[in-house]
Amino acid sequence: MFFIPGFLIAAVTFPGVIIHETGHLFFCKLFKLQVYDVCFFRLGNPAGYVIHERTDNFTALFFVSMGPFFANTLLCMTFCTAAFLPVWELKVDDLLAYFFYWLGLSIGMHAFPSKEDLSNIWELAPARARHGNILAIISYPLAAVLMVLNYARVVWADLGYGVAVGILGPIALFRALARG
Repeated sequence: MFFIPGFLIAAVTFPGVIIHETGHLFFCKLFKLQVYDVCFFRLGNPAGYVIHERTDNFTALFFVSMGPFFANTLLCMTFCTAAFLPVWELKVDDLLAYFFYWLGLSIGMHAFPSKEDLSNIWELAPARARHGNILAIISYPLAAVLMVLNYARVVWADLGYGVAVGILGPIALFRALARG
């Protein structure tokens, strides 16, 4: 493995940071949580952030914390799927298709919630799960896997996730459709 400073990775994949933070902001607004400060992108650590009020509403907490994961994953798959046909099937060297791959992979690389977001879920989930909250119950395994992947960023798990969702996902989808 080789080391590339985080600010360089963030600079090259800035659309993913912006989409991730927009996802946090969207769900804060949706659940009417007060937002104190927003930074969609900067060359620093963290590369972006949304500072908002704390909540005991598990549904709000779940979506504010995990919403960007789902949004970034969906947008990664969408942009990369748009590039799939010309690049993989038609074998056309199309600059726009490669732009969509860069955009999709950049977004996919920033899908993982932060350790802080996952810790917030982990903190509230046990009490809510004991009361039968289905979202709290299913958040356990999801948060656990994402926490491991978050730590695995040092071995490029975030890039691996982007490739799996953005390249392998459309390949599997189109192959299944071709057989179907």
